[in-house]
Amino acid sequence: MTLPDLRPGLTRSPFYLISGPCVIESRELAFEVATTLKSITADLDIPFVFKASFDKANRTSGVSFRGLGRTQGLEILSEIRESLKVPVLTDVHSLADVDAAKNVVDYLQIPAFLCRQTDLVQAAASSGLPVNIKKGQFLSPEEMTQVVNKAHAAQPDAVITVCERGVSFGYHNLVVDMRSLEIMRQTGCAVVFDSTHSVQLPGAGGDRSSGQRQYIPLLARAAVAVGIDGLFMETHPRPEEALSDGPNAWPLKHMKELLTALVALDKLAKRDAIISFTDL
Repeated sequence: MTLPDLRPGLTRSPFYLISGPCVIESRELAFEVATTLKSITADLDIPFVFKASFDKANRTSGVSFRGLGRTQGLEILSEIRESLKVPVLTDVHSLADVDAAKNVVDYLQIPAFLCRQTDLVQAAASSGLPVNIKKGQFLSPEEMTQVVNKAHAAQPDAVITVCERGVSFGYHNLVVDMRSLEIMRQTGCAVVFDSTHSVQLPGAGGDRSSGQRQYIPLLARAAVAVGIDGLFMETHPRPEEALSDGPNAWPLKHMKELLTALVALDKLAKRDAIISFTDL
């Protein structure tokens, strides 16, 4: 199992895919999704990282399902990694999470709400693993430079990727400024676009978030046309039954169709060297 090239590369095609269910609901579901995605990405020659969280510590309600917990969740991720031979990514919310996950997974992720937490950012960067840092819904893309600087202050050679997932626009709504995908290249890191959380409607369901999954293909196509390095897309075989973020999960049965179109667009977008608009 080998991680994709996580260095920035404007002309490298195709993008790598980070995908899986929002949270580990069960061993069976995690394996169902991982097995299907491995097959799809192999057919389309897309570098693939399986993603699932063992704990979702930022749910809207205190009684919402958070996952199977650190011990059981990491055991399942380890099984997937070893039996399917695919690299895996998971969220970390605390220093204890980093210590537990760093010897099990291949790639850590810091959730958007926690991107300003210096101790967490630096612990993840010092883990020896690549770290995907999601841009907070409250940050400008320019501010991600300071987040990356924190990580590199702790570990100068840490591999960091930065991820756009929309910015708060009033109550219960997010918007994506596609300029941010170019602006975040100033960090010197590979840029990832989260096409599923970008259509989330935070807290719009009262005790849970809602979402508009019908716009996932629209935003994914736009981001791929910009020339992103990586695409993040949560998926579920039965989104209406998902225990976390179902309204903004892309149906697993439609993944191959969407990814096929995105790969074709990615090749077109990266066929010629992309102008760095910051030089104009």
